[in-house]
Amino acid sequence: MERKTYFASIILPIPVPGTFSYRVPFELNDVVKVGQRAVVQFGKSKIMSGLISDISEQVPDCENVKYITDVIDEFPVVNQVQFKFWNWICDYYLCHIGEVMQAALPSAMKLSSESKIMISEDFELDAQALSDFEYLIVEALQIQPKLTISEVSKIIGYKKVMPLIKTMIDKKIIVMEEELDQKFKAKYERFVGLTAEYRADEKLHELMDDLTKRAYKQLEVVMSFFVIGGNADNDVLASELLKKAKANTSVLKALTEKGVFNVYEKKVSRLKNFKALTDVSSIELTEKQQIAFEEIHLGFEKKIPVLLHGVTSSGKTEIYIKLIQEAIDNGRQVLYLLPEIALTEQIINRLKKYFGDKVGVYHSRYSDMERVEIWNQVLDFEKTKSSKYQVIIGSRSSILLPFSDLGLIIVDEEHDASFKQIDPAPRYNARDLAVILAKMHGADVILGSATPSFESYFNARTGRFRLVTLSERYGGVEMPEIVVDDMRVERWRKLLQANFGSVLVDAMKNTLEDKNQIILFQNRRGFSLRLECGVCNWVPQCINCDVSMTYHKAQNVLKCHYCGYTMSVPAECPSCRSTDVKMKGFGTERVEEDLNILIPEARCARLDLDTTRSKNSYQFILEQFKNQETDILVGTQMVTKGLDFDRVKTVGILDADSMLSFPDFRAFERSFQLMEQVSGRAGRKGGKGKVIIQTFQPTHPVILNVIRHDYVKFYEEQMPIRRQFCYPPYFRLILIKLKHVDYEKLNKAADVFVKQLRPIFRQNLLGPEYPVVSRIKNQYIKQILIKIDRSSNTLKVKEIIKEQIDVFKHLPDFKSVTLSVDVDPI
Repeated sequence: MERKTYFASIILPIPVPGTFSYRVPFELNDVVKVGQRAVVQFGKSKIMSGLISDISEQVPDCENVKYITDVIDEFPVVNQVQFKFWNWICDYYLCHIGEVMQAALPSAMKLSSESKIMISEDFELDAQALSDFEYLIVEALQIQPKLTISEVSKIIGYKKVMPLIKTMIDKKIIVMEEELDQKFKAKYERFVGLTAEYRADEKLHELMDDLTKRAYKQLEVVMSFFVIGGNADNDVLASELLKKAKANTSVLKALTEKGVFNVYEKKVSRLKNFKALTDVSSIELTEKQQIAFEEIHLGFEKKIPVLLHGVTSSGKTEIYIKLIQEAIDNGRQVLYLLPEIALTEQIINRLKKYFGDKVGVYHSRYSDMERVEIWNQVLDFEKTKSSKYQVIIGSRSSILLPFSDLGLIIVDEEHDASFKQIDPAPRYNARDLAVILAKMHGADVILGSATPSFESYFNARTGRFRLVTLSERYGGVEMPEIVVDDMRVERWRKLLQANFGSVLVDAMKNTLEDKNQIILFQNRRGFSLRLECGVCNWVPQCINCDVSMTYHKAQNVLKCHYCGYTMSVPAECPSCRSTDVKMKGFGTERVEEDLNILIPEARCARLDLDTTRSKNSYQFILEQFKNQETDILVGTQMVTKGLDFDRVKTVGILDADSMLSFPDFRAFERSFQLMEQVSGRAGRKGGKGKVIIQTFQPTHPVILNVIRHDYVKFYEEQMPIRRQFCYPPYFRLILIKLKHVDYEKLNKAADVFVKQLRPIFRQNLLGPEYPVVSRIKNQYIKQILIKIDRSSNTLKVKEIIKEQIDVFKHLPDFKSVTLSVDVDPI
């Protein structure tokens, strides 16, 4: 048989272009497969895990090709569709394949740090069986338990130590720390079952009679075994059995030694299982929903994405559930994308009611091990066709899961900016990727929102998407009444109480008297937005960022929301020594405190980043509100997205002006979306809801359209402005940021780079300019905005930008300048 030599292209999770070539050891020729993870040496001492993207006999055009150290997986962990998808992401978002791999794989599936070796637990010292070098390493490990690769190199006096280390690993003399600490470990639980001898009733009766006389505690354990569901065919968890019997392990050990129980370990899932409680056929669509449902199918038949524009509480979720059932009946997978983890909890509960353990959840609040379990289950669908986790609910990262047969993708609240990854690369938008991934799988895709993004609505108006409209609330419930409270009048009449106008205070008191609930929206967290000296106007600034510090009363500190830097609250102004230092502005923490003073009988809760840092904090806060253990929920934009509570009758928008005055071309669009979305939380069931908007600009066009709930008119008013100033959806944007710790070097670098680009893009290039926050984490920032007409060849434009970036990066004076590219910035 002819001996063949193979070479593998390996993707490594690092931000450099292309893949790396490694030689496949002959003994691994029949083992290696595309999509497996391989352990390789990168550089002189780094051990990393990468993905095999290609295997061929073609000799790479480079010298000293290193060998693959080992293959981690028996079967591929990434499929061919994923590789195709990843390559599309690289081309479109101008990033590297290693960055996509870094974003896609759960952390527990990646090994990437300098390796340390340690003596294997199975190793027994036999000096005669060791070579001189092996003996030196073992001797060093007996003195110092862990050694890095560079330390091993110094001990034996050679740079290339990987072959020796691999030999010692094969002999089970040493192990690598990455394999111990970072590799996925399955979870095992102890189970207890009856032995064959004691499955007969007669033998059990004899045992019980005997234990009644001699060992009552053992009898309690046996009785508890049957109480919690154990029998001849069903084993139980040892921990549950001991908890029920209030016994310790010694009692269980005594029963095992008597031959009554058999105790063993079994691999279990970290994820909870649920049983479906209701059949999907029990959902009866209204006439309007049925029409929309049929129109959606017309879009699916034409193989184009569908935009479902349904007002808040119009029953979009019921339509989604019907569509999910159809995909399941066809034996295909479903992805349900949501922008906010807080929103997933409510949707999970609704979907699990109908689909039970077919539903899996994937987002950043899950542990690395839990995410690996979901990854593997999604990956195995191609082989097993198991219905477990056939439907995945998740945030933007779930678009990168290894689906093999997607039949449906739902993007709920598709307008939301949370679908956009900002840092690090790849800076993708999960909504846009959903359309591409659906095309690759031949799947249907539906985008849903009460306030669609202008880009999606433009695509629907121009025929690229099919537009389906739900203009009425489910069950004939009326849209909430919008009341604008003019804060100029409130201030002039001296009716303000803290930051609440008299209209909102009266509405809150009436709502609480009727035993209903309230949501208050303030899109700033913290207590006070800034401190300011009343004499010299000094404002405390972050030492690392060009931004003012926010006061957090709970910790009694000033905090930077960009880098996390904290400082104590000054007793006096450090500039003029005045003690007249006042708080300006207000955040959610201040609102919560003011409510406790203004309406002390009301039970208040806060939903923002500060109160939801732990895994289950979202669920706990929302469950309390759902169970009416909380009367008023104060929050940032987390409270605006898709939450469904029956008893919410009043919604207050405390500071509409801060959204409207933000310096961004999307400010009006976002303001309308946030105000309309949070308004939709009021009066979803029962009586008509009420929304109070506090503003100093009561006649602002955005607010007038919110009052009328008129998205279409608002869209039509904004489009001519977008066209005039060459902004999306008429133009595509590419934002290039340059960063450096040296202010002057950054300015020079930005000027040089713009001189390269200006002759190519002319008036469609803006900058270089400093952004609103010009320094973050001690890095000064300058940005360049490139506008591309939708009729232009986008691929060609991106190739030109890549070429110019490569030219710039090779300039020796600016190698330390960091450059990042954001395609379709939000």
